[in-house]
Amino acid sequence: MFNRALYKREMKGSWKLLLIIAGILALYISVIIFLYDPERMSLLDEFGKSMPDLMNAFGMPPGATSLLGFMSSYLYGMLFLIVPMIFSIIRSNGLMAKYVDSGAMAALLAAPVRRPAVAFTQIKVIGTCQFALIAFITCFQILLSEIQFPKELDIGRLLLMNLGLLSLQLFIGGICFFSSCLFSDSKHSLALGAGLPSLMYLIQMMANIGGDLEKARYFTFFSLFNPGQLMLGDPAAVLGLVLLFIGAIILFASGITLFSKKDLHI
Repeated sequence: MFNRALYKREMKGSWKLLLIIAGILALYISVIIFLYDPERMSLLDEFGKSMPDLMNAFGMPPGATSLLGFMSSYLYGMLFLIVPMIFSIIRSNGLMAKYVDSGAMAALLAAPVRRPAVAFTQIKVIGTCQFALIAFITCFQILLSEIQFPKELDIGRLLLMNLGLLSLQLFIGGICFFSSCLFSDSKHSLALGAGLPSLMYLIQMMANIGGDLEKARYFTFFSLFNPGQLMLGDPAAVLGLVLLFIGAIILFASGITLFSKKDLHI
């Protein structure tokens, strides 16, 4: 249930956007790592305390005491959530709904390729790209950290955090893929695939502020990804990682089933 020619073509169509996203992340990783200075952490903490609601909303609480904690606060609160999500939204829509919307799906299905094979191949493209992106930023984080602060980074905990990040991005990719299979035009696919994760992130931002808004975290899947607790090896955070991965599998499988049975009007 896999079409090699289609996979190669879609991977070729993904690499430019993937490089742009990777370049943006690499730039910010470099800035954050080179900003880390144990002797000046108090200055950054004071800056964060001067506008706590804003910093907490973006998942950037002050008080980091290690290089990994510093990266957790300033990379995983917003940047590592939003930028890879943009990639998932764009590519998922281009892999399924855009084919139907443009009429190109008719030519694709006219070849001896079954619908489940088409859908599974597109899932493999999404998964490959997301894995490659997370693998790249992981290697880049380790490389820069070892150059700038040798042996200070807890690589094992970093790997666990990035495994959680991969699970989250696969879950978001699953939402985008499912919406792309649900609708036959890219406009509606984007409305759900981009709108739902964006809404969930806004709810998470409100929950991060605390107070009465803290209960809002129970209404967003972003709360299942807790890099700070993953950094500490908290079992509840690991469970959240597992739930996100299982959720991604369910969404992708549901998308395949939906696409295989729907009337495409082509």
